[in-house]
Amino acid sequence: MKLRPDSLSLRLALVTGAKLHGVIAGLVPAISIRMARCQIIGMAGTSPAMTRWELLRVLPLLLALFLLVTAAASFAPPPAGAAQVAASIEFDAAPRPAVLPEDMQPLPGASLKFLAIKAIDGSKIDAALWQPDNVPPSRATMIVQVHGSGSNLAELPLRAVARALSPKGYAALSISTRQHDEYINTDNFFDVRKDIEAAVATAKALGYTSIVLEGHSLGTIQVEYYAATNWDAAIKAVILTGPFGKLPWKSRNIIIQNEDIYKKLAAAARNALTAGKAADTLPMRMPYLGGRQTAVTAQHFLTYRDEPASAADGTYWIPRIPLPILLLRDEADGIVLPFEPHMLLSAAQADGSLVPSITYVVVPDQRPPSAAGHTFTDNTQPLIDAISAWLAEQHL
Repeated sequence: MKLRPDSLSLRLALVTGAKLHGVIAGLVPAISIRMARCQIIGMAGTSPAMTRWELLRVLPLLLALFLLVTAAASFAPPPAGAAQVAASIEFDAAPRPAVLPEDMQPLPGASLKFLAIKAIDGSKIDAALWQPDNVPPSRATMIVQVHGSGSNLAELPLRAVARALSPKGYAALSISTRQHDEYINTDNFFDVRKDIEAAVATAKALGYTSIVLEGHSLGTIQVEYYAATNWDAAIKAVILTGPFGKLPWKSRNIIIQNEDIYKKLAAAARNALTAGKAADTLPMRMPYLGGRQTAVTAQHFLTYRDEPASAADGTYWIPRIPLPILLLRDEADGIVLPFEPHMLLSAAQADGSLVPSITYVVVPDQRPPSAAGHTFTDNTQPLIDAISAWLAEQHL
């Protein structure tokens, strides 16, 4: 670079605030350097020489100008028409989790990989991706699977279905939602929708254009809510295994079964919400399945268990789903009672319902009712057969 031997002027054109522009404009005239008797890349000057003292006086001004220009560039608005990212859904490959059931392995003709997904609010989601060999995503149906209360991506009915159907040309994306494992009874019902949204977006990014939503147990209500409020053309059908009917009513009258405790929990949850502590654990424990007592947050109680406030009501959401629906219950299910799927059937078949068709299958099981029956333990093959047959009927 060659510099002229006469005065060197610096000019700036910045899109900044008026104050910053004024400061820079005041500095520029002060930095006029006359150079002489020097050679800059082989070119001699002819002006009077600049003394060392003059150079030392100018250098701070140059430094100040440089810092101001840098700051102005940092705070300058983006060019007109430039898009900015306010939030995003992301996914990447992930290592296999350390602790998984032994049968969490693909059958011949399929593969199993793991993903780390980030929901639009930043929540992290672990996922298992089951895919058929030699079937491109554009020709396969993807089953997005949502587990039950405090479970995870390896829950028995979900992994059994994914493992069995993946060699037959189906893909499955099983996710661990924000209420997985130790986060049981801590989440806000409305937030789990973002986990399902992220899974669906990931499936579409992978190239799948035909998607079926499958929920188990508590996941059935979360899937119902998502399917009723997101009419994505890529979503073709809904499968619900071990489905609750009306969880707020069931929580109050069947699970808690103590009106005094229920009212105390409801009051404590409302007090926490008013105090801005909805995510905090309540000071008293909630009666739970199997006679257990469990910790519960205010936001979970209010959005799942509280009759006046909860939105976890399958009978409300299911008639608003404009898709074919399959309900399945193990005959030995000791958690979901025999009348509960009929509550959903009735709502889905009521006048004004948007559901085009709904099928209810009771999976035969001669054992006595138990919690194991709720997860189709030792009874997954009839479940797989029923789902496979129904998907074929739907041309999926």
